[in-house]
Amino acid sequence: MFIYLSKKIAIPNNIRLKCVSWNKDQGFIACGGDEGLLKVLKLETQTDDAKLKGLAAPSNLSMNQTLEGHSGAVQVVTWNEQYQKLTTSDQNGLIIVWMLYKGCWYEEMINNRNKSVVRSMSWNADGQKICIVYEDGAVIVGSVDGNRIWGKELKGIQLAHVAWSPDSKILLFGMANGEIHIYDNQGNFIMKMTVSCLHNVTGAISIAGIHWYAGSEGYVEPDCPCLAICFDNGRCQVMRYEGDESPVFIDTLMNVASIQWNQCGSVLAVAGSLRGMEKEVNVVQFYTPFGEHLRTLKVPGKQMTEVAWEGGGLRIGLAVDSYIYFANIRPDYKWGYCSNTVVYAYTKPDRLEYCVVFWDTKNNEKFVKYVKSLMSITTSGDFCILATKADDTHPQEDADVESGNNAMYVLVLCNSIGTPLDSKYIDIDPLFVTMTKTHVIAASKEAFYTWQYRVAKKLTAMEINQVSRTRKEGRERVYHIDDSPSGTTEGPLDFAKAFTATRDPICCITATDKTLIVGRESGTIHKYSLPNVALVQKYSLNCRAYQLSLNCTSSRLAIIDIAGVLTFLDLEVRSSSDDGSGSQAGTGDPSKFERKDVWDMLWANDNPDLFAMMEKTRMYVFRNLDPEEPIQTSGYICNFEDLEIKSVLLDEIMKDPERPNKDYLINFEIRSLRDSRALIEKVGIEDASQFIEDNPHPRLWRLLAEAALQKLDLKTAEQAFVRCKDYQGIEFVKSLGNLQSEAMKQAEVAAYFGRFEEAERMYLDMDRRDLAISLRIKLGDWFRVLQLLKTGSGDCDDALLEQAYNAIGDYFADRQKWVNAVQYYLQGRNQERLAECYYMLEDYDGLERLASSLPENHKLLPDIGQMFVTVGMCEQTVNAYLKCNQPKAAVDACVHLNQWNKAVELAKNHNMKEINSLLAKYASHLLEKNKPLEAVELYRKAHHFLEAAKLMFKIADEEAKRRTRPLRVKKLYVLAALLVENYHSQVKTSQQNKAKGKTSEATSALAGLLEEDATSSDNRMVDSAWRGAEAYHFFLLAQRQLYEGYMVKAMKTGMKRHGK
Repeated sequence: MFIYLSKKIAIPNNIRLKCVSWNKDQGFIACGGDEGLLKVLKLETQTDDAKLKGLAAPSNLSMNQTLEGHSGAVQVVTWNEQYQKLTTSDQNGLIIVWMLYKGCWYEEMINNRNKSVVRSMSWNADGQKICIVYEDGAVIVGSVDGNRIWGKELKGIQLAHVAWSPDSKILLFGMANGEIHIYDNQGNFIMKMTVSCLHNVTGAISIAGIHWYAGSEGYVEPDCPCLAICFDNGRCQVMRYEGDESPVFIDTLMNVASIQWNQCGSVLAVAGSLRGMEKEVNVVQFYTPFGEHLRTLKVPGKQMTEVAWEGGGLRIGLAVDSYIYFANIRPDYKWGYCSNTVVYAYTKPDRLEYCVVFWDTKNNEKFVKYVKSLMSITTSGDFCILATKADDTHPQEDADVESGNNAMYVLVLCNSIGTPLDSKYIDIDPLFVTMTKTHVIAASKEAFYTWQYRVAKKLTAMEINQVSRTRKEGRERVYHIDDSPSGTTEGPLDFAKAFTATRDPICCITATDKTLIVGRESGTIHKYSLPNVALVQKYSLNCRAYQLSLNCTSSRLAIIDIAGVLTFLDLEVRSSSDDGSGSQAGTGDPSKFERKDVWDMLWANDNPDLFAMMEKTRMYVFRNLDPEEPIQTSGYICNFEDLEIKSVLLDEIMKDPERPNKDYLINFEIRSLRDSRALIEKVGIEDASQFIEDNPHPRLWRLLAEAALQKLDLKTAEQAFVRCKDYQGIEFVKSLGNLQSEAMKQAEVAAYFGRFEEAERMYLDMDRRDLAISLRIKLGDWFRVLQLLKTGSGDCDDALLEQAYNAIGDYFADRQKWVNAVQYYLQGRNQERLAECYYMLEDYDGLERLASSLPENHKLLPDIGQMFVTVGMCEQTVNAYLKCNQPKAAVDACVHLNQWNKAVELAKNHNMKEINSLLAKYASHLLEKNKPLEAVELYRKAHHFLEAAKLMFKIADEEAKRRTRPLRVKKLYVLAALLVENYHSQVKTSQQNKAKGKTSEATSALAGLLEEDATSSDNRMVDSAWRGAEAYHFFLLAQRQLYEGYMVKAMKTGMKRHGK
């Protein structure tokens, strides 16, 4: 992060300020001071320029109200954001609650104990309760509507601070002697807090501040420290909860006046003055929740009393003497830019993970990915690297299992929509990560790791199989910062050496395709070659680098130090023409170049002397270290290419990260591009050509070529296209040269520049409808093609008309508008797509009509047959297959649809023998599954009546043996006998068909009986088919007669049964 002072507001009459508080939601700033001073201010941006947003926009006081009511010095001010209330207290113990009404603040409630002075007040997280502590030990908890909930007198205790826990269940009371007591929300004592940061401290101390971040915008990490306690001697401890036994300790080496978390709990601001200085220096130190120092801001004035963060975390207000100082903050967002995609991460209160958004700015689409313990986002080309802490739930395929080390961190390679392509588990802490088109380099404070990544789409099948063994191929290496690698890659990957301590830790890294630069805290810079890492050279700087950046030729290094000063270092000796005594003026002298308050910079991708940098809220573009006029913006620079800078307003995006807006992406043209365009428009092509000759760049030549084309200056256009190496442009100019008509040339140029309506109109004016149609065909605008074909005076090309109808049909079919598609396919006579549309519409009548209209053996008939099969329409299927002479497919379809009689009939008609074996196989399968009745039905449908009868007799015999349900047995025998009768009829019919026109009926009947006799192996069953049915019939009749008392009849019936 970077911070700089931006504004100062003076309090009238030099009244000293005691306190300041910034309303996080509405943006009001309350400040209290001596002589009863209480003011409410509001800073608002007022600009008509859409590009000027955030910190870059000018801010003015939209509210400056003095609140009358206090007589003594106002010592405590606190906001209730949820209910828009301000609570203030002065040295006399008077408490006033103020409310906003019609744009002004008015007194709502007043309270005064007249016994003691209020030392601290705190609203809980939901704004429902306020806790007020007095110096004499009195505690009052009240509700937002002014009712007292409970009060308590803590005897013999001087209170100084109070803080609510995020869940409002616990209260922390800070005592004047430095102790902190923990109470529940009803005022019952729980325990005394252990304050470990005061170890070995003697003398009187007091608490400077207690701030417990409520988690309103999520946490930067699961189990993140959020309770900050700081003492006036500079000692701080940051705890995860009130009883945390292993807090984070910070020694700020300051006399602390005030502390406060930012809006998302990621930065703790500690305000006060430095100790041990001859002259007291006011500073604000910034720390992470884990105690890592981020920045120091020096503030003028004698005494700083309080610090307050703005709601968005982009500004802080500081109460110093009789002034409020404002400082702008440029946060270190986790973000990157690759392949027209802005990648950024933010935290949500309802999730532990970071929400990583891949926002495709070209199509305005976003892809969201949730990542646990995200450390950084690094981008290059089309890819990005997410560095995270390893989770126990992640499988560690790449971890070195043999050595027994569990990798602690993960580098995940993603594409521009967030799809993970590869990942590596590493042991070193990736504090600094950079990437090139081929390598990822991650560095801890002691060592750096290089990974030569490859993307799956470029791998051959053999390489994919070897990916798991890539470590042994030397694609990953680890180097200690104190080593001097020579470029050899022998030996296994060994993370053990990476943990050796060093006296001069790494503080930043950067890389291009051929060079790696590593910066150390002492100011030493190491230059290594890539891809074989070898130490080439060491340089020494007078500062500690914070950010490094190499230009596109790796010849010059830009260094931003921790104070925000930008300097340069030439890594390659410039040519002799640049080294002479008078020539440095042309290229600028990097040793003398220095810019302050720089927080971002980016080299151009295509020019080693061109770069853009952010200085406070201004963007400067430099060519040869010579600045152009600045542009007001607070955006982060994404890309610098083709003389255009792309900048993203991350501050605005982070206000509503779920809905990024294209307005937050801004393109700036640099001066040479703007000047060239102005010269072409106002002066002429010749002068512009001379200017571009003096300031050559492919983008400028392209601009000139396009302008020359507009004016049909083909010679200049060709020369310009040659200079920017645009082969298609050269070819286009040559084709224009071959045209005779001036109007034709203008029409072609209009089409080249995408002015298609104008080009078409020109073609039609020249009576060249064919060219207009050809243009529309190239564009795929088939509706217009059809319109042009129909409106022409002459006959139109039937083939082209059909093509247009079919293309429009395709347009509707792609959008699943099948009814519209059918209309056009019918006119285009596209039978294949027509069949598909009928099928999708479930218009099977239309499909049948189409099949009948097709000629025999048409290639579409099998497909139509398959369509009918899928919906169970057997007859139509058979017709389609027979029409294309595929009886085998027709039989298979009948079998598939269980239409065995049709299948057998087709098989017989086409002399196909395999149907019987298939039938037998299916029947045996049914019998194995114990489904004999289904097997009977199968044989019956296939007109194999004898096999069906055999099975039926078998079922009836088995049922008879059970001796349980005689009526059912009788029915089974009757069915079996009927099947035998069907068999007789079948044989007789077949013989009659054979004997037609031959001998008499008697002869054919005799032949039928002889065939029956020859084919039936079980003559008994065929001859006496009804015997079983008769037997059971008489048995049942005899029983009925017996029970009805007809003994004689029963006897006769029984004898008849046995007689049979």
